[in-house]
Amino acid sequence: MSSTASTGEHLELPIEGMTCASCANRVERRLNELDGVSATVNYATERASVSFDPAAVAPERLVEAVESAGYSATLPQPEADSAAAPEPPETEADASAPLRQRLIISALLSAPVLVLSMVPPLQFDNWQWLALQLATPVVLWGAWPFHRAAWVNLRHGTATMDTLISLGVLAAWLWSLYALFIGDAGMTGMKMSFDLVPSSGGGEDEIYLETAAVVTTFILAGRYFEARAKRRAGAALQALLALGAKDVAVLDADGSERRVPVAALAVGARFVVRPGEKVATDGVVEEGTSALDMSMLSGESVPVEVGPGAEVAGATVNAGGRLVVRATRVGADTALAQIAKLVTEAQSGKAPVQRLADRISGVFVPVVIALAVATLGFWLGSGESASFAFTAAVAVLIIACPCALGLATPTALMVGSGRGAQLGLLIKGPEVLESTRQADSVVLDKTGTVTSGEMSLTEVAVAAGEEREEALRLVGAIEAASEHPIARAIARGAAAAGPLPAVESFANREGLGVEGVVDGRALVVGRPALLADWAMHLPPELDAARAAAEQRGATAVAAGWDGRARAVFAVADTVKESSAEAIAALRELGLRPVLLTGDNATTAKAVAAEVGIDEVIAEVLPAEKAAVVARLQAEGHVVAMVGDGVNDAPALAQADLGLSLGTGTDVAIEASDLTLVSGDLRAAADAIRLSRATLRTIKENLAWAFGYNLAAIPLAAIGLLNPVIAGAAMAFSSVSVVANALRLRRFKAARG
Repeated sequence: MSSTASTGEHLELPIEGMTCASCANRVERRLNELDGVSATVNYATERASVSFDPAAVAPERLVEAVESAGYSATLPQPEADSAAAPEPPETEADASAPLRQRLIISALLSAPVLVLSMVPPLQFDNWQWLALQLATPVVLWGAWPFHRAAWVNLRHGTATMDTLISLGVLAAWLWSLYALFIGDAGMTGMKMSFDLVPSSGGGEDEIYLETAAVVTTFILAGRYFEARAKRRAGAALQALLALGAKDVAVLDADGSERRVPVAALAVGARFVVRPGEKVATDGVVEEGTSALDMSMLSGESVPVEVGPGAEVAGATVNAGGRLVVRATRVGADTALAQIAKLVTEAQSGKAPVQRLADRISGVFVPVVIALAVATLGFWLGSGESASFAFTAAVAVLIIACPCALGLATPTALMVGSGRGAQLGLLIKGPEVLESTRQADSVVLDKTGTVTSGEMSLTEVAVAAGEEREEALRLVGAIEAASEHPIARAIARGAAAAGPLPAVESFANREGLGVEGVVDGRALVVGRPALLADWAMHLPPELDAARAAAEQRGATAVAAGWDGRARAVFAVADTVKESSAEAIAALRELGLRPVLLTGDNATTAKAVAAEVGIDEVIAEVLPAEKAAVVARLQAEGHVVAMVGDGVNDAPALAQADLGLSLGTGTDVAIEASDLTLVSGDLRAAADAIRLSRATLRTIKENLAWAFGYNLAAIPLAAIGLLNPVIAGAAMAFSSVSVVANALRLRRFKAARG
């Protein structure tokens, strides 16, 4: 491969004309011969993922390279255009209609030839000529796609799976013509070749019309069902791309509405989303409240409440009231487009386990042709009849199947990553799969991952003779004037109980608390030390409430007025409801959970105990998190890291497997291997389960593909398989690999 620039551009090129893994390897080699190009070609998705240096090679040169290998490629449309309003994918029926028509006609013509050859009572004088008339259209027209591809590849000095099929079918047909017109089969009737195990020592006038016709039909059937199955494998991504809205009601400056295509929507534009409509693009709610169905992004079925200031994603469905939204991202920058891009890139990659299959596929066809010639020569040299030797050689050509090797990994990856996208689980690439299997420890950031990341009022304790509602009203009012996160949490909790009065003479005591006057009462709210400055000390019952709150990991805020300490407020970053269940699920997968946080040890241990984590690493500076992961790796652990913040990004990158919450920062998501769109920690276990299931399917497919070829080719070479049976087995091999991958579509997330 030529040297590739460290920086450059990336293209996804649709490739047409590939019929097997050998084709994909040929295109890949031709692209990588260009200066500044690094390419991988995926047979299952029929796309080339190309990174190139635009200073060294123009995009048009990439297309020329593909065409020079005997295939065709088209440059993709600009992302902004295609992503803004993705067109519905071509239907399965439209895509496979020509192949289906060819299959049906070939089957109708082949069936009488097969029946006549297997049922002697149905044979009549000179019926072999009828068989010839029925079989010839199948061989020449039905198998035309194979002949055409073989010829194109021959012109380029290469051979593919189509070469094997074309050689086998034409050899059987031409031998039959020889036997009918030059030999004695046309005069004396014929001995048909259809035996499950070819017999040795037969006459020299055997003909193989049923072999040529039925093998063509079987392989056409295999290609047809393979095409349908491959399309189903990519259906999840196609459905994702089709989710976006097609038009939108834009609000003009005078308040009037007009409907325009989504592609015409610009950043900053205001648009209306009515109940039942899709949100046109990513934006911020300016007016209205409603519930949004976010299942297409997160996999969560429970609608999310939104109101003014809330961020919304395009293609989510408005399940409630009317919303006015200001667009913040359009086209290729939207969450939907970015998810689709991530999934596409993941499907274009190659798992390490696929590299061996690719190397074998690259030399497979020439080796098989050599084996077929060797088989023919061996049996002729050993004294067997030409008929037996010919049958064995044709069987070798037809039964070999590099397609199964080429489909083993990409189809499983297509289905697994597509299903993950439906569930809000984004797999960055195939290399991630092996890490999910090997991981034995999972490090979890506390704030925003195990906990909600947002402080809230959890408890209010009042001194004897005081009223809780009055304490909430007074303290909530003064805290509403502060910008501190703890103060805002108390203010939110108080406002939920009723309206708050005005504040006078407000003063902030940095690091200690606040002071002010509410309803003519002088309030002091903050640390007990601040109250002590005003000669207000906590009575025993309030001091006990403070100690209990701190023991639980909460922050205790004392409040006093009229010269006495009268209440203690407990504020805490609450644990997510799903966290305990998530930790249990991770343990079931064989992972040892470790809680990592910069908080004090008391708070960290309280949170860990609540969710079922035994090991805690607390009071860690943000810059030290990656070092903690590295230390665990040095101890021999394969570490998964789950986080959501900017300060988690180095640790996510350091970990063997990084999982980021989609509710977190872009930096954390970029540094991770798996993204959990919903922000639900239970999705971490689902993502690992899905990744492991995908890897297991890949290995099953490769085991079957290798095993099939290792067993089938020798059996054909020693004369134990008829070419018709070989054709059926070859078709079944490819279809079975894709069908096994499709089982991943039934993967269910454990979370509700």
